[in-house]
Amino acid sequence: MISENPFAKFREECETALAYALKKTLPEIRVEALSLSKPPNIDFGQLASSLCFELAKKLKQKPIALAERLVSAMPISDFSLIEKTIAAGGGYVNFYADFRKFSDLTLSSVGQLNSKYGFVRTDNPVRVIVEHTSVNPLHPIHIGQARNPMLGDALARILECRGHIVSRHYYIDDVGRQSSVVAYGYLKLGKPKPDEKADRFVGKIYTVTCCLIELNRLKREFELAKAALLSDEAAKINKRLAEWTSIAAELEEKIPTLFGKLLAKIGEDENPEEEINQLNRAYEDGEPEAKNLIREVSELCIQGFRETQHRVEVQYDSWDWESDFVWSNRVSKVLQKLKTSPFVYTEDGVLEFDAEKVVCTLKLKGKMGLRENYEVPPLTLVRADGTTLYTTRDVAYTLWKFDRADRVVNVIGMEQSLAQLQLKLVLYALGYSRYADNFVHFAYNLITLPGYKMSSRRGRYISFDEVLDEAVERAYEEVLKRSPQLPEDEKRDIANFVGIGAVRYALVDVDPSKPVIFTWDRVLNFETNSAPYVQYTHARACSILRKASRKPRNADFGLLKEKLERELVLTVASFPDTFIAATEYLKPNLIADFANALADKFNTFYNALPVIKAEPKELSDARIALTDAVRIVLHNALSLIGVVAPEKM
Repeated sequence: MISENPFAKFREECETALAYALKKTLPEIRVEALSLSKPPNIDFGQLASSLCFELAKKLKQKPIALAERLVSAMPISDFSLIEKTIAAGGGYVNFYADFRKFSDLTLSSVGQLNSKYGFVRTDNPVRVIVEHTSVNPLHPIHIGQARNPMLGDALARILECRGHIVSRHYYIDDVGRQSSVVAYGYLKLGKPKPDEKADRFVGKIYTVTCCLIELNRLKREFELAKAALLSDEAAKINKRLAEWTSIAAELEEKIPTLFGKLLAKIGEDENPEEEINQLNRAYEDGEPEAKNLIREVSELCIQGFRETQHRVEVQYDSWDWESDFVWSNRVSKVLQKLKTSPFVYTEDGVLEFDAEKVVCTLKLKGKMGLRENYEVPPLTLVRADGTTLYTTRDVAYTLWKFDRADRVVNVIGMEQSLAQLQLKLVLYALGYSRYADNFVHFAYNLITLPGYKMSSRRGRYISFDEVLDEAVERAYEEVLKRSPQLPEDEKRDIANFVGIGAVRYALVDVDPSKPVIFTWDRVLNFETNSAPYVQYTHARACSILRKASRKPRNADFGLLKEKLERELVLTVASFPDTFIAATEYLKPNLIADFANALADKFNTFYNALPVIKAEPKELSDARIALTDAVRIVLHNALSLIGVVAPEKM
């Protein structure tokens, strides 16, 4: 007999036994749900119910007396996985597993299901679009943005393993002033071919062009303020001018040739700012020359993105251009429909969406978890010059996604929470309440690098590629120390999957609502809570199994009596529950936490108890089977977060 979720089977038996006892002893009592929890120590059982404390208040009886009545009414012999129940702790009902049978069920299930163990399939699969990464095509993906693809890819993996039909989408934000800035600089240089990785090349053009445009603008404003005798204003502008002059000097030192060329070419234009604005309007209007130019430089940058994503094994099913939704009239259709609603108004030539009116009219505050005193700010849909804003275009994109999916998950930083809330309210205002109910903003916090402040406009960022390169090199130094006897190509291979795995794990294992403090001491820690630590544990399990060189055919799971062994069996058995929780609550960090906890328990077990040399042989076989189960579960857990589970390290 096998089970896809051994611990759930034990829990089900406990719930059935409790329900039977309740009906027999207190037939007049109706309990909506029988809640069971894991005691803090397995000496107190594997599951416990606090129901008697609640019943005691209603019945005016002592909780312990009620617990004793329930325990005495349970037909334990009818259940295969329950060994005994005890009334304890002043009123708890504690359930103890029959570990011989429970270990047999768990370890046999893991062994037979193997790479499928833990991945409990849903009874209601749906089509899900996970949109993630979506870094603007202006510069390389930097470490501050790298949490997005790591979380998005992990979400897609766990949803897929749950049985949902998942499609991964990348939204290319190519409409707006930033794209026009980089395209303007690219054109001024004569559309050169990259002489390095394409996104790095585009990023340099963007940074220098931004700097020169900002200097030009500030100089004009300074002269105007001086002419108008606005001395305080002139002083403020002059301070910002000094800062940007310093940035320009920094850039000129780093990339002198590119800086010199752009300085000369941009200097030929009387008003570069207006040139960029015209290009921006032309692109949104779909003028062929502007389309060709911005698409060309955007595709160059995306070429670099693809190379980076390939390194970390992140793939997309669809690359969706924002401009396509503008040119296809999807955006204008959304605007036309919104204008017929009572939620849109014009103020000083600007089209605004009254988000708060939607909330109040449709009574959405409670449903959306908004405070009663919170007023949702209005959303600008169209500027006075006729150009649309990002969120306006995102509405059209979201409707397009719902034509292809039942559920949409947007992996976007929590700084965009208001825009995502307003987008959801637009869906409600348009009458798409089912879409709005199935629209999820997966918000995550920032990455911080102690002592370093990033700014892509100023060219101050650490690219994701640079972080991956350094991680691999640091891992290589560690491999040299630990395994100097290995062939060079094997050392390099290990360093690659350890370094990349370390970065992936570090960006996933922190709760999304909390910031990631990125330090190498934490990321590449071989002793605890890191990918290298879990990978090393998996490799250690593989090594034990190689040395054993036999199948555990005579295992007697009743001999697994040590507390360490039983804790390990329980952890292995609880992996399916953890997987379900990670999927239903969209918490990929639960998987990383689980893998680390399992690695901790296995290393403690291995250091304390012999495996291959254990006596009798039936005990050795049982421990070999347990080791193999740990190997399988670690492999499956790491696969969900995109980390390689190596057989050797």
